[in-house]
Amino acid sequence: MAVITMREAISQALWEEMERDPKVFILGEEVGVWGGTYAVTKGFLDHFGPERVRDTPISEAAIVGAGVGAALAGMRPVAELMTINFAFVAMDHIVNQAAKLHYMFNGQMKVPLVIRAPGGGGRQLAATHSQTPDAIFAHFPGLKVVAPGTPADAKGLLKAAIRSDDPVLFIENATIYQQRGEVPDGDYTVPIGKSKVQRAGKHVTLVTYSKMVQPSLQAAELLAKENIEVEVVDLRSLRPLDMHPVIESFKKTNRAVIVEEGWESFGVGAEVAARIYQDAFDYVDAPIRRVAQKEVPLPYNRRLEQLALPQMDDIVRAVREVMK
Repeated sequence: MAVITMREAISQALWEEMERDPKVFILGEEVGVWGGTYAVTKGFLDHFGPERVRDTPISEAAIVGAGVGAALAGMRPVAELMTINFAFVAMDHIVNQAAKLHYMFNGQMKVPLVIRAPGGGGRQLAATHSQTPDAIFAHFPGLKVVAPGTPADAKGLLKAAIRSDDPVLFIENATIYQQRGEVPDGDYTVPIGKSKVQRAGKHVTLVTYSKMVQPSLQAAELLAKENIEVEVVDLRSLRPLDMHPVIESFKKTNRAVIVEEGWESFGVGAEVAARIYQDAFDYVDAPIRRVAQKEVPLPYNRRLEQLALPQMDDIVRAVREVMK
C-alpha cells in the first residue's frame, strides 16, 4: 500500500472517478486554473478540459444550485466550496432542495450531488472562517454527511459518495490535508454510514471522527503506558450514524469519552451520548464525558485559538476522569 497525504487521497479519488464515469464533473471557485483552494484539483483542467472542470463565480448559492440542477438532469457533479462556512450562503439549496427532492417527489427524482467543503479551525482564519458546523448539516434527513479522519477512508468514502444516488456533504478538515497514511492499491470504496474501530481496547470507549481521530489515537498510546487500554471508534459518517460499533464497545468498557472539534452544545457528542444512554444504560459505570471546542467564536490569535480548540491533553484528562 502506498503512503500518501489526505490531499493526495482525495485528489486520486476525484481523478479516478472522472476517468471511470464521464458524467462526473467538478465545479467551484478556482477549481480549474488555480487547481482548487487547497490544490486538490491541480492539473485537472489540463487533463479533463473546461467542460468537466468548471470555474464558477464567487457565489455558493450558484455553485450548489447549479449542482442540484445538473444532478437532477442525470450528471454527477462534485461541487467544491472554499470552506464549509460559506455553505450557510447556500443553505436553501442544500437543505430544501438537495436533501428533500427525492423524498418529496416519491423517489421519482435523484440528486447524486457531492458537496466538498473544508472545515475546522487551527489556521488563524478567525471566527467566521474556522467553524465546525458538522452537526447542523447532519440534522437534516435526506442529506448524507461524511467526515473522514484518514487518507484511506477519505479516498474510499469520496468514491462511494460520487457513486451514490443521494446528496452527500463531504467534509474535509483543512488542517489534516498533509496528514499521511496507508491507502490500498487499486479501485475500492468505503461504505457510507459505517463506523470503524481504529484501535482496540477494554477500559474506555473513545468515540471521535475527522481531525480528532489522530489526537485520540495519540492519547490512547499515552494512556496505554498507564495500563489504560482505550478503544477508539471512528464514526466516519455523521448521517447515517452507525452506532453499532459504539454500543458494542461500550458494553465491553462501560465508560465513554466523545471527542469532536465542534462546540459541545447541541453537537455530535450530545447525540452520541444520548444514544448510548438510550441503548446501553444498564452498562453505564461512569458519566459519559465530552471533549469539544470552547463555547466561543474561534479567536484569530494563534495562542487563543489553540486554547479554544480541543487538544490531546484534554482527551487524556477526560479519560482519566471516567476511570476514577
